[in-house]
Amino acid sequence: MITFDIRTTSTLALTVATVACSSSGTAPSSVAAPAGDGPRIVQPGAPGQAGRTFSASELEQVEGVSYTAADVRFMQGMIPHHQQALEMTALVRQHATTEAVRQMGLRMEISQRDEIAMMSSWLRERGEPVAMPGMGAMHHQGMGMLSPQEMEQLADARGMEFDRLFLEGMIRHHLGALDMVTTLFNTSGAAQESTVFKFAEEVDADQLMEIERMQALLDQMGR
Repeated sequence: MITFDIRTTSTLALTVATVACSSSGTAPSSVAAPAGDGPRIVQPGAPGQAGRTFSASELEQVEGVSYTAADVRFMQGMIPHHQQALEMTALVRQHATTEAVRQMGLRMEISQRDEIAMMSSWLRERGEPVAMPGMGAMHHQGMGMLSPQEMEQLADARGMEFDRLFLEGMIRHHLGALDMVTTLFNTSGAAQESTVFKFAEEVDADQLMEIERMQALLDQMGR
C-alpha cells in the first residue's frame, strides 16, 4: 500500500493574498498598495532573495514580461510527463473496474491532452524546440514517471489490481509534477510570463486535488 500525507506534498512557494482595500486600509505588505488597488499576488524569490509583490495594475502588464530558460525547461519537461499520463489513462478505458477510476481517467485524459497542445503551441510561438534536448536519456528518471517495467505491469493488471496500480502510479506521477512546479517557482526570475505563471499555478492546484481524490479511492479499497 502506498499512503501519502497530502499536507507535505503541496510545496508550491506561491501565496495569493486577497486584501479588502478601503481609503483607510493598509495592505499587509512591505510595499504599500494604492487605495482600491484590489488583490495582490506575492511571488517569493529564490532562497535568500526577496520576493516580489504584484498589484492588480501591475498584473495587467505581466503579458509583456519575457520568459526565461527555466520557463522553457518547465514546458518541455511537462509535455512528456503529460504524455505518459495519457498512456496510463488509455489503459483505464480498457481495464478499469471501478467507475470512479474510469471517470477520473477520462477527466485526466481531456485536461492533459489540452495542456499538451497549449504547451507545444507556447514553445513553437517562441521558436523553442518542443522536445527537451536529451529528454530521451532522462525520460524515465525522476519527475514521478513510471519506468517501462512499471508501465508493462500496469498494462498486464486486471480488475481491482489494475485500479490499485493505476491510482498508486498516478499519485506518484502527480507528485512529480508538483515537484516540477516547486522547482520552477524557486528559480529566480522564472514564471513571471503570464501563461507560464497561470499554467503552473493550475497544475499545482488541480493535481493536488486529484491526489486527494485518488488517495480517498485507495482508502476505500482498503489499501
